[in-house]
Amino acid sequence: MRKKVKVGIPRSLLYYRRNVFWKKFLEGIGVNVILSPITNKDIIEKGKSLSIDESCLPSKIYFGHAYYLVDKCDYILVPRVSNYGKEKRVCMKFYGLYDTLNNLFPDTKFLVYNIDYLNWNFEFVEMMKLGLKLNRNIFRVLWSYFSSRRKEKNYRLSLVNEQINVLKSNKLKVLVVAHPYVIYDDYLGSNVINYLKEMDIQILYSDRMDRKEAISYSKDFSKTLYWLYAKENIGSVFYYKEAVDGVIFLSSFPCGVDSLVNELAIRKIENVPSINIILDESTAEAGLQTRLESFIDIIKARRDNE
Repeated sequence: MRKKVKVGIPRSLLYYRRNVFWKKFLEGIGVNVILSPITNKDIIEKGKSLSIDESCLPSKIYFGHAYYLVDKCDYILVPRVSNYGKEKRVCMKFYGLYDTLNNLFPDTKFLVYNIDYLNWNFEFVEMMKLGLKLNRNIFRVLWSYFSSRRKEKNYRLSLVNEQINVLKSNKLKVLVVAHPYVIYDDYLGSNVINYLKEMDIQILYSDRMDRKEAISYSKDFSKTLYWLYAKENIGSVFYYKEAVDGVIFLSSFPCGVDSLVNELAIRKIENVPSINIILDESTAEAGLQTRLESFIDIIKARRDNE
């Protein structure tokens, strides 16, 4: 019996955006998927040792996750994403991941696919090439691609519908604005999310709304905002601002895009209490909780006085 190929996926960065699609696609073509563990101190320390100081914390975390997988699989999946069109460019760190890892771990095999719509590198073609590298049955690769996209779409729709139901609640509601790799990473966002849940606050997430609609609302902030994922985040603020009691911005140090965009957004949204929390590897849980307590007290007092 032929041994299955093992493909590792670092549990960081775009994993929190595309994991449903990646896992379904790879498993559909007969591959064993191996995930790195949830982020912990060891992964962070290793990632820091492999990174330059100027890298943002999620990038450092990603390198730590990749290192964990180096000797545990046949390939590591590393997408190279530049843009999804002229007005849909993403942060350059996503474009440079493959080349950086290839230099850090020259003896490791990486599975890479290129997303660069401006140069005719479309997802469908790239995933076909990747799939055929692992399984020569083109019909199985095609089936796996379309079934994976369908599952991803259904999963996204379930999150959107779940958030619509949250809006119907009479409890205090807070919108958490951050990239998925910040919100859902156990080391970065879990302290904030867990605290809000303990306080019985209803949470809305910036990534759980229709992305096209979010991009359209981002124009209320700026018609020249450059980065695609920043548009989606900020668009959610202007969509939900009348429906929430407060907005919490989470950004990772030293993300240049978030440091500018989040501060400007706070100044542009009116009559909605907001707070900007910058996370780094030395962020203390006690200090974070104190800031959140103060913020929740403010929005509770505001609700009581209405």
